[in-house]
Amino acid sequence: MLFRNIFRIFKYKIKVMNRKEVHKIIKEVMPKIEKHYGFSKFQQTTPWVEIHHNIYARYSGIEDATGDENPHAEFDADDNTIYVYYPNMKSRKHVIETLVHEYKHYLQSPLWMKRYRTMGYDYVTHPYEIQALEEEKNWEIFA
Repeated sequence: MLFRNIFRIFKYKIKVMNRKEVHKIIKEVMPKIEKHYGFSKFQQTTPWVEIHHNIYARYSGIEDATGDENPHAEFDADDNTIYVYYPNMKSRKHVIETLVHEYKHYLQSPLWMKRYRTMGYDYVTHPYEIQALEEEKNWEIFA
């Protein structure tokens, strides 16, 4: 009985958004983010946004592929694309924070992104990640 009650609580607390919900938020919010932050001096256009099940599905082309890493999203400067992994999105707020975070990376120097990694910075200490995490606090501007 106790297990059933705990399961009921977690069942409603942990929300996984579907692809359609995430896509709708992206379509609504990305133009606002682009207008607010403007263009990167390192790219020719604003970034594309693609939605995938996870990073393994994106690379392999197999929708239900799995693995150990499970990022929420990533910006790939080589193809100027923000990849959003929709099962990791928990709410509208989370989707917006994620887009703001990745858009910040779009604005940052790809050369310095790599240099900082080469210098030994990890996700927690990388100056560009710190800036992007800080920028997430502005999510309400686009809500």
